Amino acid sequence: MSSLSCGIVGLPNVGKSTIFSALTNAAAESGNFPFTTIDPNIAIVDVPDLRLNKLSKKLSPEKTVHTSLKFVDIAGLVKGASEGEGLGNKFLGNIREVDAIAHVLRCFEDDVTHVFDSVDPKRDLDIINLELCLSDLQILDKRILKLEKIKKSGDKESIFEYEIIQELINLLNTGEKINLSNYDDNHKKIISSLNLISAKPTIYVLNFGNNQINDQKIKELKDYITNKNETFVEIHGLLEKEIKDFEEAEKKVFLKEYEINSTGLNQLINKVFNYLDLITFYTAGEKECRAWSIIKDSKAPEAAGKIHTDFQKGFIKAEVIKYKDFIEYKNEEEIKKMGLVKFEGKDYIIKDGDIVHFRYNL
Repeated sequence: MSSLSCGIVGLPNVGKSTIFSALTNAAAESGNFPFTTIDPNIAIVDVPDLRLNKLSKKLSPEKTVHTSLKFVDIAGLVKGASEGEGLGNKFLGNIREVDAIAHVLRCFEDDVTHVFDSVDPKRDLDIINLELCLSDLQILDKRILKLEKIKKSGDKESIFEYEIIQELINLLNTGEKINLSNYDDNHKKIISSLNLISAKPTIYVLNFGNNQINDQKIKELKDYITNKNETFVEIHGLLEKEIKDFEEAEKKVFLKEYEINSTGLNQLINKVFNYLDLITFYTAGEKECRAWSIIKDSKAPEAAGKIHTDFQKGFIKAEVIKYKDFIEYKNEEEIKKMGLVKFEGKDYIIKDGDIVHFRYNL
C-alpha cells in the first residue's frame, strides 16, 4: 500500500527545506536563493503511535510496523507560477500528486533574502493561494468547454457536472479555495475526480526562526486563517532541525525549555490525519504488530483490503478486540473468556483503535 503524501509548499526562502529536514531526518538541499530545490525531495516517515508502542511492548513481536506518511518538499512557488513563471507548471504538477498540503509561511526576520524584500506571511499566503486557484481555473475552463458540447445532447450527468464546475469557477474567481465539507457526496465525487489543488486539505505551517516577527502580525495571521475555517501548526524550524538527532527523552527536555509541548512532526501528522478523515486500526501478534490507516466509516472488507486484496475478495468475518480490552487483559484467552472478542460481518464499520483479525476464503 502506498504512503499517504503531504506536499510542503510556499514561496522561496520561507524555510520549507529546513522544516522538511527537521521533520524527516533527511537532509534537504537549501539555500538563500529561489529554486534551490527543483526536483522534489521525498522522505517516508513513521507516524508516531503510542498505542502501537504499547501493543509492541506487551507482545514483544519480531517486527513492529508503523503506518507512514510521505513528505514531499516541493520547490518554492512564485507569483505567476500558474503562467509558468519560475518552473511553475512543473512545481504545480508536483503538488497535484499529493494528498494534502503543508503551506509554510515565514514568520521570522533574518539575513536570508525574501522574494519581496519584506516579511508578511498574510500576503505570502494570499499569493500562493491565488496561484493555486488560477492553476485550477485553467483545468476547469478546459473541462467546461468539453462539457458544453456533451450537455447539448441532454446527458444528465454532463449537465450536473457542468453546473458544479460553473459554481467552482465562480468561487475560484473570487480567490477563495474549495472546501469539500460544503458539498454533498455526489458533488464531492465529481470535485475529487478533477484533482484540483485548491480542494486539497491544507495545513498552514507558521515557521518561527530565532528572530520571529512581532506578535501582532502573528495574531492577525492566525485570525485570518481561522476566519477562513482553516487550520495551522506552529513550528520552530531551525530549533527542530538542531534537535532532530536527539534521543526522545532529550528532545522533550529541550522543547520544554522553549515551552513547546509537541514536535512539529507530531502536530503536522495529527492535522493531516484529521483533515484526511483517517483512523488507525491494528493487527497484532507474536510475529508482527502493525498499524493501518483507513478512511473513517470504512467497513470491515475495505479494511481487509488494506492488508491484501485477496482478504477483501474472500472476506468472511472480522474478529475484533477493542484496544483498551487488549491492553487490560493478560492475553487473548482471557479476553475470549470475558466475551470481549466480537465476530463482525461485512457491514461492520471499523472503529479507531480496533485490533482486527480477518477470516477469509480464497
